[in-house]
Amino acid sequence: MHVKMNDRSPRLTVDGLVSKNNKILLIKRKNEPFRDKWALPGGFVEYGEKVEDAVVREVFEETGLRTEITSLFGIYSDPGRDPRGHTISAVFILKILGGEVAGGDDASDANFFSFDDLPVLGFDHDKIVDDFKKEVF
Repeated sequence: MHVKMNDRSPRLTVDGLVSKNNKILLIKRKNEPFRDKWALPGGFVEYGEKVEDAVVREVFEETGLRTEITSLFGIYSDPGRDPRGHTISAVFILKILGGEVAGGDDASDANFFSFDDLPVLGFDHDKIVDDFKKEVF
């Protein structure tokens, strides 16, 4: 059975939770929406791409870190989470395999932040990070 997609269908995204020494990895957005705000590394899943591959790709492109997934953290689907339209994000926890932290692709900067001293975050990433903190601590 073939399902026809229309402009009103939700878009699939991924976000990565990468933590180290009680700090969380964030990127500074280069583009709208939320330009110059901090966010979790992530982005849109490309056609034909598995979400697991998409999150590893996005984290690498935006932060320079090679990672692997340790687990699926959750699905975030509030229709208002992205001002561009309805997106559904698969959020994964990843561990670092190597690389050096540096902003790239859609990120002008990347850095680790203490959970106790987070900047203002774009999208619904404050909720995601808060949920993650509750799991970790």
